[in-house]
Amino acid sequence: MAGTLYLVPTPIGNLGDISSRMAETLAAVDFIAAEDTRVTLKLLNHLGLKKPMLSYYRHNTGESGAAVLSRLLAGEDCALVTDAGTPAISDPGEDLVRECAQQGIPVVPIPGPCALVTALAASGLPTGRFTFEGFLPMNRKNRRAHLDALRGEGRTMLFYEAPHKLLATLRDLRDTFGPDRPIALCRELTKLHEEIRRTTLGEAADWYEANPPKGEFVLVVQGESAPQPEAPGLEQGLERVADLREEGLSLRDAARQAARELGLSRNTLYQAALKEPEQQS
Repeated sequence: MAGTLYLVPTPIGNLGDISSRMAETLAAVDFIAAEDTRVTLKLLNHLGLKKPMLSYYRHNTGESGAAVLSRLLAGEDCALVTDAGTPAISDPGEDLVRECAQQGIPVVPIPGPCALVTALAASGLPTGRFTFEGFLPMNRKNRRAHLDALRGEGRTMLFYEAPHKLLATLRDLRDTFGPDRPIALCRELTKLHEEIRRTTLGEAADWYEANPPKGEFVLVVQGESAPQPEAPGLEQGLERVADLREEGLSLRDAARQAARELGLSRNTLYQAALKEPEQQS
């Protein structure tokens, strides 16, 4: 019988965010697949745990993934962890989860820290609908092409960015979406120097040009505002008056009701309706 792959989030900065279930799962599994075993060792030491580990990161997913699957199929339980946050989100762990799903190996997600959700909740921008874009391409041409594809995006957009690439990314965001587009820059979330800067793309680019950024960032960018519907005009009012007249209302009553429904001036609508050809015949 196959073992189980547990997706175990790890703190994105504050060790106090470890839940009892996360700790219990790490203690119970047979081994841990870690993005960086050195980072995970510090977490295990904090919890007073000792566990066999193997590295599983972007450049060894083929060989290491096969090793993890082999042990899972042999009946061992594994905890997949990243250096910080939820595994398989903008992370090569998604490949391992897909392989497990294809081979019928149980996958159990443990809820916990996730930088993108933490940033979104604190951004002050719309949270009902959003799109997570992860890290943008390093190549400027590819980055601009990616952003161009998002020009009409109405949902709130989230990006991860490293400090050494932040200014270039902010300039490209500004050039793509305009300097007045709202953004929340969430830096070092849950850590000692946590900062959330709510501003515009233009102001953010100017600020970090003068103040070199430090720490990891989640960028939360407001989507394109939906165009506001045009206010009802006199033509719509007259059409509504005509409909109400067909229902049997007098011209005066039809103008009164149409004006109330559409937020128009009753007198203006009534006088315009009087001039309509059918009213003069």
